[in-house]
Amino acid sequence: MSTQLGTLADLPARYVEDLASLSVVPLWPSLRAVLPYGIPSRSTVPFAWRYADIRDHLMRAGELTPIEKAERRVLVLSNPGLGLERMMATPSIYLGLQLILPGETAPNHRHSPSAVRFVVEGTGGFTSVDGEKCPMEKGDLILTPSGLWHEHGHEGSGPVVWLDALDLPLVYAMEASYCIEGEKQSIRNAADRSQTTYRRAGLVPYASLNRKRADYPLIRFPWREVRQNLLDLATAVGPGEPVHLAYVNPETGQECLPILGFSAQMIRAGEEVAPPRRSASSVLHVIEGRGVSEIDGTTLAWSEGDTIAVPTHATVRHRAEGGAPAFVFHVDDAPLQRKIGIYEEF
Repeated sequence: MSTQLGTLADLPARYVEDLASLSVVPLWPSLRAVLPYGIPSRSTVPFAWRYADIRDHLMRAGELTPIEKAERRVLVLSNPGLGLERMMATPSIYLGLQLILPGETAPNHRHSPSAVRFVVEGTGGFTSVDGEKCPMEKGDLILTPSGLWHEHGHEGSGPVVWLDALDLPLVYAMEASYCIEGEKQSIRNAADRSQTTYRRAGLVPYASLNRKRADYPLIRFPWREVRQNLLDLATAVGPGEPVHLAYVNPETGQECLPILGFSAQMIRAGEEVAPPRRSASSVLHVIEGRGVSEIDGTTLAWSEGDTIAVPTHATVRHRAEGGAPAFVFHVDDAPLQRKIGIYEEF
């Protein structure tokens, strides 16, 4: 079949105008734009947000805008290929660096997009999710799923910063994004109950065997335990093989949120890893270490606190440098792609 499809210029202008008056357009002039051969058309570009460059501006935001005027004091990481005004890291992933200062409270609310918080720096912060108060320490992952009440606070000293990751671009595109404000939460459970209840892989509360599996039984994933698990796994994984762990629902083994997936990877010192080319878009946040990534021919150096965008169908290589391992947090849209049957690896 020929790929030289007809264009709008081939059609009589009056015919095109008549169609437009009916809110109708011909497909064939735009067919290759929406169904290209080979790989999808992509506007997302490989890009690195340098935490060292952004941090001073985030602290300045704390001086310029009190929390009462911000509700959530966030600098959004916007992919330049998608347009800064669209507030997208990839077409499915919103990212923001959020700052909270000692004594501040980000008020209680809930919203239709699902979110996670991944702590970048600081101590003394907490997030309360549906009455469960979760401490926030560097590298911790905390879920705030769609529809669950959540608020943030700071009981320590110094700034606390975390990376927000939401499925906001997709929910907004469906015209389904909204928020509801609520009263301050009453903490009704022991602090960090979800983590202490699901302390060890392979063990769940016995009562859970006789009830419907919980949608979100585990809200907080402490980095100190994930890091140790990665170190242990590295001793059992051969050279060149990925040291990579997924965050999952402990009662079902499935992804912990329905649209976005989360995982942690260790890249051993001096090691280069080349994951399969995937249909999913993703972002990488550097927890520890430094290195270099090559993404579709673009070379990006990275270090602690940096965040990197990876387009769909990208060819990727990562290398840890500096004589020490690197630890990286991943966000991707593979769970949604699996659900709708389009996920692929090449």
